[in-house]
Amino acid sequence: MIPSDAVIGLYHATLNEAPAAAYARFFYEAGHKVALPRFAAPGTEMDFATFSDPFGESDLEPGPYKALQPGSEALALIPDVLFTPLLGFTVDGHRLGQGGGHYDRWLDAHPGTIAIGLAWDCQLVDQLPLEPHDHPLKAVVTPTRLYGPF
Repeated sequence: MIPSDAVIGLYHATLNEAPAAAYARFFYEAGHKVALPRFAAPGTEMDFATFSDPFGESDLEPGPYKALQPGSEALALIPDVLFTPLLGFTVDGHRLGQGGGHYDRWLDAHPGTIAIGLAWDCQLVDQLPLEPHDHPLKAVVTPTRLYGPF
């Protein structure tokens, strides 16, 4: 169960990522603060900022990696629960991201955050190459199944 005062971190999905927009609307309507990743410039660390319009997305602008993100004026937030995109995952909660390490570095700096992957069923794989800095997920949600908690 997610505490009623938890800040929920999501992402604005690209064409290659499982959609997260309905989750943003759900948690927003349930009274949670919702945050999306934000980058000041290429090569900078990712932070999270308030996503205040999950229905119209009027508070988003293109970021340095072309993904829509909250503007520089949006309040920075630290998610308690973070839903992450991924390219692949295993039944024991390992995640393959896009190779930038942004989520692994952010999770390393925020060890109390619960990380949950959003994926399509076809992204389940038998194994992944693992590195010491990789952060496992607590669960993975697909359209047909919940994997975990791990």
